[in-house]
Amino acid sequence: MLPLVDPGPSLTPEQTVRYSRHLMLDEIGDLGQRRLRNAKVLAIGAGGLGSPALLYLAAAGVGTLGVIDDDRVDRSNLHRQVLHTDTRVGTPKTESAAKSLTDLNPDVTVIQHRERLTEDNIDEVFSGYDIIMDGTDNFQTRYLVEAACTRLGIPEIWGSILKFNGQVSVFWTGEKAVAHGAPGPDGISLRDLFPTPPPPGEVPACGDVGVLGSLPGQVGTIMATEAVKLICGIGEPLVGRVMVIDTLRAETFTVPLSPRPLPRPEPLTATELLPYCSAPKVDEVDVVEFHSLRDSGIRVLDVREDSEREAVYLPGSEHIRLSELLEHPELAAGEQPVYVHCKAGARSARAIEALKRVGIKGINVAGGLDAWQAAGYDVEGTK
Repeated sequence: MLPLVDPGPSLTPEQTVRYSRHLMLDEIGDLGQRRLRNAKVLAIGAGGLGSPALLYLAAAGVGTLGVIDDDRVDRSNLHRQVLHTDTRVGTPKTESAAKSLTDLNPDVTVIQHRERLTEDNIDEVFSGYDIIMDGTDNFQTRYLVEAACTRLGIPEIWGSILKFNGQVSVFWTGEKAVAHGAPGPDGISLRDLFPTPPPPGEVPACGDVGVLGSLPGQVGTIMATEAVKLICGIGEPLVGRVMVIDTLRAETFTVPLSPRPLPRPEPLTATELLPYCSAPKVDEVDVVEFHSLRDSGIRVLDVREDSEREAVYLPGSEHIRLSELLEHPELAAGEQPVYVHCKAGARSARAIEALKRVGIKGINVAGGLDAWQAAGYDVEGTK
């Protein structure tokens, strides 16, 4: 492919030392390094995939890195989100990311977008960036990103992880994409891989079933490599191919992806996508009502992970991890309805959907333990 970014000014003596191993590579050299210095890449999310991708792009000398994320660092992030540290728990992720990236390479300019990506702000946020890296974990955001990248003609590097498996591809549409060698008459997009979202609730999130901590490192560094290849115009980027990583089998392979016939389907709106990303609609009680019911002998089921329960739990509650319950909902069988809770209410809603399939009545505790503690109730099971 042709280089995506024009070269910037000459390197300083300090930069020549810093990037000396790149300068030795014929495919990159001085001109390629100046392209990297002139490039602007936006990462959607400073989480599992964004962390390694951003770190390696900063180390590679990409001049401007944008980070959009409205979340704060949580201790449960740290086994895979290597941008962050234990001392920054509670810190906005964009702030933590900026600190790590500029500590690694003071040459890099980090632009913090401390907000959630929406239909209203997406075009403005994306404007001015050369590449978008999408490491999000929900289909609503993925399709919003796909629609914006298609409108703006910006290449999108896409990554996905779950449990022990990952996928990576590069999507790019429009005249510029075709001029740079993208397949088909108008390039290729996420809609060529996933024409429509999967049925609501069918695809679990990492928070539901877990993820191997090192897997985002593998996928994220491949995403960073794809960005370098596009910027410098080297190698064969994953445009028209999907790389699949199976860590348990230690196998990596690519699957060809062909563009669908034109015209492309109309972009899905946020309203149309809402059913695919929201927690299932289930019967629920708020924490005030749940508190008043606890003394009446109701069944309470905790579907959080073992480590979460070891830190704090509601005395008298039963415990079945969500991943186990999704496979064997009959484990929660009993004569009484069961009140299900997790940390924030989303996992418990998924659990109730699974219980419903085997005829077990479940009621969601809205907001989970977060809402319980925010309402000022004690958690006597703190260890």
